[in-house]
Amino acid sequence: MSDEFEKLEAALRAATPQPDAKNRARNLHMAQKNFERLQGSADAPRLRNERRPLGWLISGGQKMLNAISSRSAIAATTALVAVGLIVISPQGRSLFTPAPTMPPAAKSADTPKPAPAPPSAGLQEMAGSAPAAGSTVKERRMVPPGNGPADGNAPLAELAPQMALDKSDALQQAPITAPASPLPPDMMPAPEADTENFANATSASVHVVATDPVSTFSIDVDTASYAIVRSSLMSGQLPPKEAVRIEEMVNYFPYDYPAPEEAEAPFRPTVTVMQTPWNEDTQLLHIALQGRKAAVADRPPLNLVFLVDTSGSMRTANKLPLLKQSLRLMLPRLRPEDQVAIVAYAGSAGEVLAPTPASESGKILAALDALASGGSTAGQAGLEQAYAIAARMADDGEVSRIILATDGDFNVGLSDTAKLKDFIAQKRDQGRYLSVLGFGRGNLDDATMQALAQNGNGTAAYIDTLNEARKVLVDQFTGALFPIADDVKIQVEFNPAVVAEYRLIGYETRALRREDFNNDRVDAGEIGAGAAVTAIYEVTPVGSPAVLNDDLHFQPPKTQQMANQGEMAFLRLRYKAPGSPRSHLIEHAIANSVSPAGQEARFAVAIAGFGQLLRHSAYLGDWSWGDAIALARGAVGEDAFGYRHEAINLMRLAQSLSAK
Repeated sequence: MSDEFEKLEAALRAATPQPDAKNRARNLHMAQKNFERLQGSADAPRLRNERRPLGWLISGGQKMLNAISSRSAIAATTALVAVGLIVISPQGRSLFTPAPTMPPAAKSADTPKPAPAPPSAGLQEMAGSAPAAGSTVKERRMVPPGNGPADGNAPLAELAPQMALDKSDALQQAPITAPASPLPPDMMPAPEADTENFANATSASVHVVATDPVSTFSIDVDTASYAIVRSSLMSGQLPPKEAVRIEEMVNYFPYDYPAPEEAEAPFRPTVTVMQTPWNEDTQLLHIALQGRKAAVADRPPLNLVFLVDTSGSMRTANKLPLLKQSLRLMLPRLRPEDQVAIVAYAGSAGEVLAPTPASESGKILAALDALASGGSTAGQAGLEQAYAIAARMADDGEVSRIILATDGDFNVGLSDTAKLKDFIAQKRDQGRYLSVLGFGRGNLDDATMQALAQNGNGTAAYIDTLNEARKVLVDQFTGALFPIADDVKIQVEFNPAVVAEYRLIGYETRALRREDFNNDRVDAGEIGAGAAVTAIYEVTPVGSPAVLNDDLHFQPPKTQQMANQGEMAFLRLRYKAPGSPRSHLIEHAIANSVSPAGQEARFAVAIAGFGQLLRHSAYLGDWSWGDAIALARGAVGEDAFGYRHEAINLMRLAQSLSAK
């Protein structure tokens, strides 16, 4: 094969004419002359679709090359094309094309001669945009194949002027002055105002067991925070501290925790006590809940109402267009007995699609495609109409859920967060759940989204890519839409004879009062079919040098405290069966013994460390990004869909951004 290429190379060299200084000078002179004549023509600023002579030249050259089989003929033709390209104007036109003449009626002594257009104006009109001020023609970027117009010759036609300019030293050195903005003002995208609002609280502090031995909180299976963190890092900036909810980062990932047996509760707790990677004098208490994986064939019929924000703030590509694509991914997971309705809200709410069987996918897709953005955000009217439609659709034994897709900007109607929470809570008690999908950045109202989802017995997710939409709406379809346990609460009582201090990592927005645990009227989080929940405490043993608080002067002597040192803590769990008003209690003693942590627990701890680094936690000491990355890399496991590898790459990116 190499011999054939060598022969072809030799033939090309033999057929290529040697540089001729006189011919080159003559060609350059002709090019400059025609360039100046065209600039002075009344019709010089042509429309883009008048590039036909150049497109024909390139297209004809391609056909000629394809038709010739002789090596020497190919070489000769290549040489001719090379010479021809020298005399292409920087506007993308052949200089051998005669300048258009004015019609006879227009040739009059009274007709004023138009002023010559500046070179930059011609370039801008013919090429679409001008180079930056102070740049040279050579700096113009070439259009990659496949990015040009529908015309098959367009990419080559765009490339040809650049090839010609590279041959011309005179034109390379001619500076071109361009306007400050390459696009007219009405074509420039307006920047989004940064009015983002995140739901979070100050990181939980250390609690002294002797005076505050009980920790109570609601579980959380939302994943919005992790996706927001990823969106920020991928845009080249560290996320705001208030956007980092560590529990949502940890619970973003699927874990292989032991699942409950058929006769057990709908979820199974697994507890691990391990050494803390960032402090050798403390320990981590890792609590995992794994929900039962219900068979898809056994699930009840589903009534879905898509409540779609079509306000003006949703017009950008990462909002309404991505929203449409995301909801399309979910439709194949529905069964014929499921129903779908669509409500849009912007300025005023409206029913876009009446309740329709999922088998009529064409009708559903057509309604989705017809959605367009515009107007202000009438959140109250949209919610009211969506709930009214959901009530119409519901039958006994069916699951009704509203999926609100929005950037969170509720600026018309019921915009007060407290009133929104009350409104959603009333509908939740009637058996109609609400989940929230967030889209876009700039005016993302994460606080409102969290309030809606938490009070609607639903989940909150942030969709920044189509891959994230697939994860949330396809891979986690049953877990996101079909609850197996409602109002799940966790309460841990620490043994003061064993544990001096503790702190819960994350769950700041999910904290409950101690008395809320036994109060069935207090709302808490839900576990969906097959979903997993993880919570991590950092505990300081009695006598450890890591104890941060002094003993109280009036505290009873330790010898009078509880003497049982076989148990570190006692775990209590409460949950309700979906639709039931009464809760069930699960109790589990936690042994005072440290054991090697498994792969799932170690990866969860690595992500908890990732979140604490982003929040600049004071409890990590000199534990670094490199330590977090090493811990995560050692616990990746199978990682079928690459979520864990993605997290490691995000850690590396955060490490680089933190070093700036």
